[in-house]
Amino acid sequence: MTDRVDDVPAWRKRTAGESRVAATAAVVGMVVLQLWLPAQFRPQPAWAWPAVEAMLLVVLLVANPVRLNREEKWLRVVSLGLTGLLSLATVWSVVLLVSGLIDGTLSDDPMKLLGSGVAVWLNNVVVFALAYWEFDRGGPAARAHAREPLPDFLFVQMQSPHLTNRDWAPEFMDYLYLAFTNAAAFSPTDVMPMSRWAKAAMMLQSAISLVLAALVVARAINVLK
Repeated sequence: MTDRVDDVPAWRKRTAGESRVAATAAVVGMVVLQLWLPAQFRPQPAWAWPAVEAMLLVVLLVANPVRLNREEKWLRVVSLGLTGLLSLATVWSVVLLVSGLIDGTLSDDPMKLLGSGVAVWLNNVVVFALAYWEFDRGGPAARAHAREPLPDFLFVQMQSPHLTNRDWAPEFMDYLYLAFTNAAAFSPTDVMPMSRWAKAAMMLQSAISLVLAALVVARAINVLK
């Protein structure tokens, strides 16, 4: 027996699509953090990666400026390409930071070390938030058109629809919260991964976060001593 239309929650219905403001702000924040990081933690040439990322973001803003509801293959490719570049830049920074901590070649300035570690950790949070947001149920545009009924992430509002607004549907801030709590607690909190790729992604993010926190703090304490 199929659900009546009135009984179907908003996250399983066609919607107008979410605003792109939050996701755009997150991407801009990542580009700024990349530019702020010392050159030793950035892929070279240092200006090229942020420039390409900014160009791809402008393309997305021009093509789909307000609501994320336009389903076209080329837009999906550009969006995933932007997320991929941000991910590669973050991985590069993580590798350089961790290798420098292990071989002892990093600066002995604890404030610079902690600042760089926090910036890389924040980029790790945001890039995984973008990944969760881009792939859950096919991405924001597919969610707006209710293409996939089965979620990759089970939010509390899905489990207790009677305790939330009937118009609720997951948006970028929900995925940012998921990524932040997973990075801070090293495990799921109130959002459960349902698909295998979601579990693998959350496991990878927790592992990166744990390594960064342990090595950066240990090195900073050692320098202070």
